[in-house]
Amino acid sequence: MTINVLIVGSGGREHAMAAKIKQSPLCSRLYVAPGNAGTKAIAENLDIDVLDFEHIGKVCIEKEITLLVVGPEVPLAAGIRDYFEADSNLQHIKIIGPGKVGAQLESSKDFSKNLMKKYNIPTAASKTFTTDTLQEGIEYVKRHTLPVVLKADGLAAGKGVVIAETHQQAVEVLTDMIAQKKFGEASKKVVVEEYLQGIELSVFILSDGQSYILLPEAKDYKRIGEGDTGPNTGGMGAVSPVPFATPEFLQKVKHKIIEPTLHALRSEGIAYSGFIFFGLMNVNGEPFVIEYNARMGDPETEVVWPRIESDALEMLVACAEKKLNDYTLKISPQTATTVMLVAEGYPGDYKKGYEISGLEQVEDVLVFHAGTKQDGNKIVTNGGRVLALTAFGETIEKAIQKSNAAAQRIHWSGRYYRKDIAFDLIKLTNIP
Repeated sequence: MTINVLIVGSGGREHAMAAKIKQSPLCSRLYVAPGNAGTKAIAENLDIDVLDFEHIGKVCIEKEITLLVVGPEVPLAAGIRDYFEADSNLQHIKIIGPGKVGAQLESSKDFSKNLMKKYNIPTAASKTFTTDTLQEGIEYVKRHTLPVVLKADGLAAGKGVVIAETHQQAVEVLTDMIAQKKFGEASKKVVVEEYLQGIELSVFILSDGQSYILLPEAKDYKRIGEGDTGPNTGGMGAVSPVPFATPEFLQKVKHKIIEPTLHALRSEGIAYSGFIFFGLMNVNGEPFVIEYNARMGDPETEVVWPRIESDALEMLVACAEKKLNDYTLKISPQTATTVMLVAEGYPGDYKKGYEISGLEQVEDVLVFHAGTKQDGNKIVTNGGRVLALTAFGETIEKAIQKSNAAAQRIHWSGRYYRKDIAFDLIKLTNIP
C-alpha cells in the first residue's frame, strides 16, 4: 500500500517533515500547501492559503489524499480538523493535528494555565488580566517580584512573550498589550506569571489519543542576539539531544507532565490526536511547563526529525489509525544542530526578494528552506527566517562547527545568523 500525503504549511518545519516522509516507501505522491523553494524540489507545491479549508478539501479529493499533516498552529487553532470531520466527503482522510478545542493548549495561554492548575501539572504561578481588569493588572505587576513574565493569551507567532526586568517596563508592556492591542486579538487577555530560574528545553510527543511516543528532545534559541540578548524571535537555532535531559529527568517529565497532560485532556473529553510540544524549564532538576504548542516546534523540527531513523510516515499513519502502540521509534545517537539564517531587521520589519547565493557550495549539511520562493531560476528570500542549516556530529561541537561553516557560504543582502548557537551546552558538557 502506498499513500498520497498533503503537508499544510510553508516553513522549515514542513520542509524537514517533507524530506523525511519522502524517504518512506509508503509515500506515493507528496504535496505541500503552500510550501517553499525547498519543498518544491522534493514535492509538488500547491498555492493554497493554510486557512482556505474549502480549497484544501477540494484538492484532497482531486489528488486522492490519504493523510493530511498540519504543520503550523494557525490552521489547527482555526479548526481544520473540525472542518474535515464535519464534511462527509472528507471524513475518510486521516489527519495529524488536534481539533480546535485541543489546539487551545497553544491558542489560549489562559486555557492551558487553567488546565495545568486543575490537574496539578507543574507550572509557574500566574494570573490573567483583560481590558476590564487592566487597572487591577497594573497594580498587580507593580507589586510582583522581578523579573516578571507577560504573555499574550492568543497566537502571536512566537513573539507574544516579554520578560520585564522593572516594574515600569511591566506596566508599560501590560498596557501596550491590552489597551494598545499590541498583538491584536491575541493580547485581549494577558497572562502574568512568575519568572522561573533555570534552563529551557523542548520535549515532543506524538499522541493518538490513547498511546503516545516520545520524540527526541531539543533546545532552541529564541533571542535575536548572541549571548541570548535582544527581542524574541520564532527561533534562531536548535540542538538535539540536550545533555542535561538525562534519562532520570525525562522520566520525571513523563510522570509529572506528559502523562498528566494526556490524562487532563481525556478527563475534559478532548480527543487529541497529533503532536504536543512541551516548552519546559529545568529548575534544579525539576521540570515545569512554560508553554504547550499543539504542533512540532520550528526550528526544533529541523534537528528532531532528521534524527528519526525509522519510517516517519509509518509513524504518522499509526497515529492516525490509533496504533502507535505498535510503532517502534528508532533515533540516531548523533547530535544534530541547526543554525537559522534570517533577514536583516527580523524580528521587526524586513524586506523580501533578495537572491540567495552559495547554496550549491554547502556539503554534508541539510538545508531546510523556511522563508524562500523560486523566482525563475533564482531562489529568493520570502520571510524573516529564511534557511535552517542542520548538521550531524558525534558531539555538539563537531555538529555546530559544520552548521556555522555552511552559514558562512550562503549569502544575500543583509543576511544574519547567531554564531553562538549551542555554545552554552558545549560549556556545560566541558565542565570538569
